[in-house]
Amino acid sequence: MRVRRARPEDYGAVGEVTVAAYEEFLTGAEDSYRDRLLDAESRGREAELWVVTPDDGDAILGSVTICPEGSPWREVAEPGEGEFRMLAVSPDARRQGVGEALVDLVLGHFREQGAHAVVMSSLNEMAGAHRIYERHGFERVPERDWQPLPDVSLIAFRKEL
Repeated sequence: MRVRRARPEDYGAVGEVTVAAYEEFLTGAEDSYRDRLLDAESRGREAELWVVTPDDGDAILGSVTICPEGSPWREVAEPGEGEFRMLAVSPDARRQGVGEALVDLVLGHFREQGAHAVVMSSLNEMAGAHRIYERHGFERVPERDWQPLPDVSLIAFRKEL
């Protein structure tokens, strides 16, 4: 596997993989979050969009949005903390280490940037993703749980660096 910054020619595939990864958590074709998941171009422009590809090709196996300070994609980070969002693994690439590689990337990135912790929020129902975060030392921080919409509750995780 290779981990690299997404390029403009990746944006369509990144959007499709992100929607496929989140599909079971969407409320249907009319779910407004679908458009946000598809919009890899904005994530690439307003944050840092990273992808995992196979060693021998450019197929998008997964992606993550790293949200530096000042990015409009940040939601729960405080000053000095890193934040990431929309970690997505193609359903066809699950259980192959793609999610692990993306979390390793995020942690290494924010260590290099001098952050003292990394935070993120997730749907409570995303138990598979939570296991990856917990293996990497993330802990729940319920005081940062929040609701972006009345019918959407997000739970927060944090890892000290």
